[in-house]
Amino acid sequence: MLDVLNKKIHKVLKSLGIVIVTLTYFSCSSNTSKASNFEKPNVIVILTDDQGYGDLSCHGNPYIKTPNMDQLHDESVRFTDFHVDPTCAPTRSALMTGKYSHHVGVWHTVSGGNHLRSTEKTMADVFKASGYRTAMFGKWHLGANYPYRPIDRGFDEWLGNGDGGTGTTDDWFFNDRVNDQYWHNGKREKIEGYAPDVFFNKAIDYINKDHEKPFFMYLATYLPHGPHTVSSTSMTDGYGEKVPDYVTYFYAGINRVDQNIGKLRKALKASGKADNTILLFMTDNGGTDGVDLYNAGMRGRKTDAYDGGHRVPLFVHWPKGNLAHGKDVNDLTAHIDVLPTLLELCDLSPSKEVKFDGRSFKEQLLKSETQLPNRTLFVENQRTFTAQKWKRTAGMTNRWRLIHNEELYDIIDDPGQKKNVIEKHPEVVAEIRDEFEVYWKLVSPNDRELPKIIVGHPNDKETYLTPSDWYLPDVPWNHAQVADGKPVSGSWDIHIAESGTYRIEARRWPREANAPIRGIPAFKKTIDAWKVDGQVDRLLYGRKMKALPINSITLEVGTHEKTAARVSNQQTHVTFNIKLSKGYTNIKSEMLDESNQVIAGTYYVYISKL
Repeated sequence: MLDVLNKKIHKVLKSLGIVIVTLTYFSCSSNTSKASNFEKPNVIVILTDDQGYGDLSCHGNPYIKTPNMDQLHDESVRFTDFHVDPTCAPTRSALMTGKYSHHVGVWHTVSGGNHLRSTEKTMADVFKASGYRTAMFGKWHLGANYPYRPIDRGFDEWLGNGDGGTGTTDDWFFNDRVNDQYWHNGKREKIEGYAPDVFFNKAIDYINKDHEKPFFMYLATYLPHGPHTVSSTSMTDGYGEKVPDYVTYFYAGINRVDQNIGKLRKALKASGKADNTILLFMTDNGGTDGVDLYNAGMRGRKTDAYDGGHRVPLFVHWPKGNLAHGKDVNDLTAHIDVLPTLLELCDLSPSKEVKFDGRSFKEQLLKSETQLPNRTLFVENQRTFTAQKWKRTAGMTNRWRLIHNEELYDIIDDPGQKKNVIEKHPEVVAEIRDEFEVYWKLVSPNDRELPKIIVGHPNDKETYLTPSDWYLPDVPWNHAQVADGKPVSGSWDIHIAESGTYRIEARRWPREANAPIRGIPAFKKTIDAWKVDGQVDRLLYGRKMKALPINSITLEVGTHEKTAARVSNQQTHVTFNIKLSKGYTNIKSEMLDESNQVIAGTYYVYISKL
């Protein structure tokens, strides 16, 4: 009824030259008519990383076999025109909030643009407020420090690597997806095994616990995103010469996730919880390594505004929910619709009124051929430090795609987006452009607001700052770039939780590397994230580690006078103790040579209140 009313209002206002964005509202009283004996279902959301729509055998890929994903596909409601953002962190923010990524402050994967605005409520917050236990195993990529971590955003349980993935600057320096150090509820913990197995095993353990409450689980694999580490050479067997080596490793990662999905479903069945568990499977952006072999007829890949950059699979399975399993939903849907849908399916009662940019597709889960009111959706991948209208943007309807405001494609007649028909349909272009103006007014206020990392808070005793969060283009976001001594310098915005004396530890290498500031770490490993011909000796991603001629390290905090400390040959870090007042400030540290010229920003900084 709400959608019908919205549609009527939309048409009336449009006839007067006014365009509106249809928003979905839910309040704590909206579901009170449900039967009191309704047993809330468990919910598991599986999100793979960099797996495209074409990277499943059930979607026609002739090179890869994904039997467990295929079985889930066959037993689920399948969405054939489901869209996310063209890159990782934006998709995750939209999924977690039911709002456009640009609307919640996420516009990049690094440079501080991956931090989900701290005032936003997440999917975990909503489930927790409705009496659910909440857990997350895997990739977050929405902030590495308080108040942006999963355990600050509604998750009771959290196990993950670096915020952005294996090898990123906030990940453990020696992690390689085999026998890694993980963040477990905010503390480091070493766990034996191959990373995807670790996450799924933890998920299975969680399922097998006797919870008095239903659970919500977010299981976000770091695979098949690179680096393409394998736990054994047998993982790549069976592909032969038809698949290039780099794609073999990519497909091997998908195969391992597929095996784990099979294990998870068997565990669900054995636990007796399968029938009343909503299981969703989706991916975070378009394909990468496999698209040149097979891309389901689509144009584009990850980062692109064409469908190949953001059209992904979505399977929804819930035996007890009487869904239209085995049927396809061909209507245009998106990541911003998932949370509103789960809110209705699970009869959730948020603590306060929730406002979404997306809408529920519950009706389509029950009757797949249902057509919801027409709307225009937008996805974008700007990555610019000043927001720009239509920059790398797609405006989408059930039939049309307006790309960059310059190209128009009839997706029904031309699914491969080969024929630009913008000159033939000016009325379609005008309508999508009008809708975009409304979208822009919704998402652009404070859209480049910098995240404020809170330092000295009891919930996070030590803050770990890395160059991935410098508000600069082309920041050093992984350990390989740091090892190469990338000559870039930036700063961090922070909020001091309490006035007092703070210990600021500045390092060229992270603590676990245990290396001198002027030297390089000494280690030797095999089969890991820095694999080079099977053997690595002081190499990262094939780059030699570079010793920098650092003579001193400086520190600037807010209006405090810049201080400097000289560096000796064996010194691993320098320490500054400085009195800081409560409130917002800025911190910058740099490494200088003998001529006091800046070599680079200090890559790793640790801050704690004394």
